[in-house]
Amino acid sequence: MKPIMVIQGRQFHPDIGVIRKLLAEYPGWGRTRLSVELCERWEWRNPNGQLRDMACRNLLLRLEKLGHIVLPPRQRKSTNGCRNRSPQWVSHRSDPIEDRLKALRPLHVGCPEPGSRQDKLFRYLLSNHHYLGYRNTVGESMKYLVHSRDGRALACVLFGAAAWKSASRDAYIGWPAPVRERNLRQVTNNSRFLVLPWVQVPHLASHLLARIARRIGTDWRDKYGHPLYCLETFVDRSRYRGTCYRAANWRWVGRSTGRGRNDRHHRLQVSAKDIYLYPLVGDFQRRLRHDT
Repeated sequence: MKPIMVIQGRQFHPDIGVIRKLLAEYPGWGRTRLSVELCERWEWRNPNGQLRDMACRNLLLRLEKLGHIVLPPRQRKSTNGCRNRSPQWVSHRSDPIEDRLKALRPLHVGCPEPGSRQDKLFRYLLSNHHYLGYRNTVGESMKYLVHSRDGRALACVLFGAAAWKSASRDAYIGWPAPVRERNLRQVTNNSRFLVLPWVQVPHLASHLLARIARRIGTDWRDKYGHPLYCLETFVDRSRYRGTCYRAANWRWVGRSTGRGRNDRHHRLQVSAKDIYLYPLVGDFQRRLRHDT
């Protein structure tokens, strides 16, 4: 019987026999070569036609951990540890900014290119100034780095994979579990929102949330080839009141139960959080409930 795996929010039934056969026939293949071959055989591509190579490697690692297969030794050191190390300092101004929003406009809201100086600055700022820090994202994600008109960094905003389950969110949308598993990628989670600590500008946070909400649907489709219908976020009530989200017209839909956002086995205990949603289309519930 094929095991049922969930990769990036979607159920998958990998053919263990095919994987074992390839491992036996091509002992010289590395893990990357194996994952590319499997993606091509399974026609496992994203909406832009690119092979889901990283997702397949994640699948292989999980199958090995469960004892279904034995992968060949790594041919080179994993880059994941390097990605998640504390980023090196990147030069930037940190003098206090206490002004009206109007004085800083027009703002520049950009999506840093991987490996660029702006990307390194984004990682450094989140790692050093957000209480949750920064770890390399898995799956689809979007970064926004905000500067004032004179080039001073103001804020970092990160979107990534939506929570696997959330009772309040799922009840509000009204989707059954099988539909949620198929359509979850049409929701993204605002996992990090940082206005830099030396920036004290009234209404900046809600302005940025509203501005990014107007463009993220297009940015996401251009990058990943499929639509987004809703944004979500989880606000730790012990630290924040969610004022900027409410001011930007995000909808409070309930509170979490104190489990981790990706906890499928009832093992993770975290502080309860307020859950907010922001619809990107008027009929987002109907679209997310659509059984494709």
